[in-house]
Amino acid sequence: MGITDIIAWVVLGLIAGAIAKAIYPGHQGGGIFATIALGILGALVGGWLGGLILGTSGGAAAGALSIPSIIFAIIGAIILIFIWGLVTRRSA
Repeated sequence: MGITDIIAWVVLGLIAGAIAKAIYPGHQGGGIFATIALGILGALVGGWLGGLILGTSGGAAAGALSIPSIIFAIIGAIILIFIWGLVTRRSA
C-alpha cells in the first residue's frame, strides 16, 4: 500500500463520512477525524457488504475514488452511525 492508496482512503473516508452524517437524521458527535474514521470504516464495511451481496466491492476495497465506491462507503458509514447510536444510546 503506497502513499497514494492512503491518500485515496482518507479522501474517500472524508467524502463518505461527511455525506453519511448529512444524510442520517439526528445529531452525531465527533469532529473531522471522527468523520474521516467513520468514512474509512464505512468504506470497509460497504466494500465487504458489496462483495457479500453483489459479488463485487464496487472498488471500495481498493480505495478507488469512483461513484460505486463512494456509494458503498456511504452505505457502510450510515450502518456504522446506526450501530454507534445503538451502542451509545443512554436510557432516560
